[in-house]
Amino acid sequence: MKKIAVVTDTNSGISQEEAKELGCLLIPMPFIIDGEEYFEGVSLTQDRFYEIQESGRRITTSQPNINKIVDEWKKILKEYDEIVHIPMSSGLSQSCETAQSFAKEFDGKVQVVDNKRVSISMKSSVVDAVNMARDGKTAKEIKEWLEETALDSSIYLVVDTLKYLKQGGRVTPAAAAIGTLLGIKPVLQIQGGKLDKLAKVRNIKSAKETMVEALKNDLNGRFAKFVKDGEMHISVAHTCNEEAAKEFAEELKAAFPNIQFDWVDALALSIATHTGPRVIACGCYRVYK
Repeated sequence: MKKIAVVTDTNSGISQEEAKELGCLLIPMPFIIDGEEYFEGVSLTQDRFYEIQESGRRITTSQPNINKIVDEWKKILKEYDEIVHIPMSSGLSQSCETAQSFAKEFDGKVQVVDNKRVSISMKSSVVDAVNMARDGKTAKEIKEWLEETALDSSIYLVVDTLKYLKQGGRVTPAAAAIGTLLGIKPVLQIQGGKLDKLAKVRNIKSAKETMVEALKNDLNGRFAKFVKDGEMHISVAHTCNEEAAKEFAEELKAAFPNIQFDWVDALALSIATHTGPRVIACGCYRVYK
C-alpha cells in the first residue's frame, strides 16, 4: 500500500492543531496588509484579522508562493510515495490551476484536486482524502473521487454589513448605500466555488429561515439520493460570531435530525476578507463512506 500525504491550505478553515489531529499537512494562506505579508494561523490570528479589518485598514488576499509549495512537495516525497494536494476552488482563486501546472513535473506523484470547494465543505474533502488514503486508495483515485463529487455541496451565508462587499467590488457603492439605509442583509451562496447572491432580507431571523429553506431544497432535491445513502452532512461557520453560530447549529440539528452535523468552524479568512465580521453560514456536502 502506497504512503499518501494529504496537503491542503487554510482556506479549508483547518487550523494547525486540527491538521495534526487529522493527519494532513497545512499551508498557511498569505494576506497583504499595508504592503506587509502575513500568514493565516501563523503571523495572523483570527482575532487580529478582525481587529485590523474593523479598524479600516485594507486587507487583500494573495496566492501562496508556488515555488515554496513545490519545494514542500519535494520534501514530502522523500517520506511519502504520493501527494494529494487540495487547494481552494478554482472558481475563487487561480492557485489551483497554477499548482496543477507545476504538478505535471512530478510524473503523477502529485495529484492536485480541483474540488470546487472552500471552508467547511473543503474541510470535509480533506477528511475524505485522509480516510481514503487510510483505506488504501491511490492519490489518483482520491483525486478522481473528490472531483467527481465536487459539486455535491452548498454553502449559504448572511452578511452583517455591505461595507466589505462594496470594497471588493461585489456591490456598487450606490447599492451598498441604499442597502445600508434600508437595513438589507444579503444572503449569499457558494456553489461550485463561486460567491453569488441568493436573497435579500431585513433581519437575521429571516436570513436563517432563508438558509434553512435553501438547505431543505438541496437535501430533498438534488442531494436526495445521497441523503438516503447517509452521505450528506451539515456544518456551520462564522466570522467572529461564535455564539450566534452555535445557536444556529442547534436550530439546524432540530430542523435536520436525520442528517449528521459535523462542525461549528471559523470561516476561512479568504472569505471573511470579502464578507466582514459577524457572518453566519451553513453548508451541506457529500462525504466519503
